[in-house]
Amino acid sequence: MRVAIFADETGWHTRRLQAALRARGAHGRCVDLADCRVDTTAAWHGLVIPGFGRELPDAAIVRGIAGGSFEQVTKRLGVLHALRALGVPVYNDVRAIERSVDKAMTTLLLHAAGLPTPPTWAIESPVEAQRIVMRESAAGHALVLKPLFGSQGKGLRLVGRVDGFHCALPDLAHGYAGLAYLQRHVPALGEPGFDWRVLVVGGRAVSAMRRVSTHWIHNVAQGARCEPAALDADLARLAEAAARTLELDYAGVDIIPAASGAPLQVLEVNGVAAWQGLQRVTPFDIAQALVDDLLTRRVAPRHEAAARSA
Repeated sequence: MRVAIFADETGWHTRRLQAALRARGAHGRCVDLADCRVDTTAAWHGLVIPGFGRELPDAAIVRGIAGGSFEQVTKRLGVLHALRALGVPVYNDVRAIERSVDKAMTTLLLHAAGLPTPPTWAIESPVEAQRIVMRESAAGHALVLKPLFGSQGKGLRLVGRVDGFHCALPDLAHGYAGLAYLQRHVPALGEPGFDWRVLVVGGRAVSAMRRVSTHWIHNVAQGARCEPAALDADLARLAEAAARTLELDYAGVDIIPAASGAPLQVLEVNGVAAWQGLQRVTPFDIAQALVDDLLTRRVAPRHEAAARSA
């Protein structure tokens, strides 16, 4: 069995996935979606996936999609859509990745499903965005300004009422692509502050950690410390519901404790989640859990169905 590992860079995660695939008798080949192309003269299916000749992979794992122009990203996602349409199991499904990479869509779907998430706005008008910041600031709230397609805590900024002072919205043309994605800041409970990252695989929460930081940003890439966390029933149920809402095969769900007595809040749901920090506090091999779920739940039923129809 040959599996395409779509990644814009190779490293720790891709090596772990390749080792997990070898343990199951499969071969994982790393491929950059930027190098894939549509060529209707090359094969019956019209795709060229480097390293697979005229054949399609038996399955695909999406580890990373490089940024680019709107046209380039559309083509790269189009390759994943085509693989799905051609019957290749793609993990995570491209439609779920599109929902989770767009923070506004993630929040909208969580809210519509009745899951607790901080009040959020996504606005193109700088004037309207400033009005919201002023209104929230007057009510004593800080807001987190985030790039819509950001990751690893990059580009996050507090606006509104911050440490007793008003912080205005910056120029959205620089770093935010002309769009204000604003989420009401949830203050830390105690010092140092923390949130949880919960890993959901195949619909089930399997591991969790606390990301502890003296800074209000709790991403590991921004210096947060990873601590093992008990996966209690409330945490597991909320993370599983968030992953189910976005229809993700696996997800890294970021959850933060709110004020005493208030429900836990889902901050983000990551469809191409890194797990190097989580692996340090998890007793089982996360890459193996992902591969086992892909092969057992997504690939095996397809092969069984093909055998029955043969």
